[in-house]
Amino acid sequence: MTAFVFPGQGAQFEGMGKDMYESSDKAKDLFTQADDILGYAISDVMFHGTAEDLKATKITQPAIFIHSIIRSRIAETELVPKAVAGHSLGEFSALVAANVFSFEDGLRLVQKRALAMQKACEAVEGTMAAILGMEDAKVEEICAAIDEVVVPANYNTNGQLVISGSLAGIDTAVEQLKEAGARKAIVLQVGGAFHSPLMAPAKDELKAAIEATTFNSPSCPVYQNVNAQPTTEPDQIKQNLIDQLTAPVRWTQTIQNMAADGINEFKEVGGNGKVLRGLILKVDRSLQVTPL
Repeated sequence: MTAFVFPGQGAQFEGMGKDMYESSDKAKDLFTQADDILGYAISDVMFHGTAEDLKATKITQPAIFIHSIIRSRIAETELVPKAVAGHSLGEFSALVAANVFSFEDGLRLVQKRALAMQKACEAVEGTMAAILGMEDAKVEEICAAIDEVVVPANYNTNGQLVISGSLAGIDTAVEQLKEAGARKAIVLQVGGAFHSPLMAPAKDELKAAIEATTFNSPSCPVYQNVNAQPTTEPDQIKQNLIDQLTAPVRWTQTIQNMAADGINEFKEVGGNGKVLRGLILKVDRSLQVTPL
């Protein structure tokens, strides 16, 4: 069985979407629609912006969402996914692909999310760090004992867990995790403490927008970040999406559960088609992962 998976922040690249715009009328229409919804020409930034331009959260998130959805809509395939999942921001793309809400509503929510997260990052400084070569349980134990905000944020793959929190909390955690035997503990160049309690103001702001949006029953199960479980009930999907901003992304568990449920082929939709591939194959080498 085949699933579609959608990347999140970090999948942006210079010139993203320009080839689709130039070769597809459908893509051209969707880019025009996106520019109208956002109130500015994000297509210009995507096609001609620098890596630095694309790195700003308020640009990155809608750009990746737009790129993923347009890619899924112009791909020459009759393949219908048996399930979908998305990594953090990618969950919004997955929900559009599963017909839970429209491209238009999804883009409005992503714009709201990006601006709310940007505001939360500016209000309270925070950061993230990648921890490599240590059991998840040990990372969790060390973080829990630190008297600062520092929590698991992204369970990316076996032996790779990203933590998130205050500047002091991350500095302390990195030192303690190195001392405890982590192969690497690297502070990341990110704008804030994503998927941590420090995103609570953004969660509150996004909650109202999500609750005001109509969620339909999905055309296939959606494996959501907060619990890594297949979800088909619209109200539960909505609540899980609200909780996502302050909860960890359980990507390792998501892939494990999808494989256990019979998914053996993954189509990565958006970005350069390789962002999630490496993570998925580190979870299970027997799986097939190709770009859509």
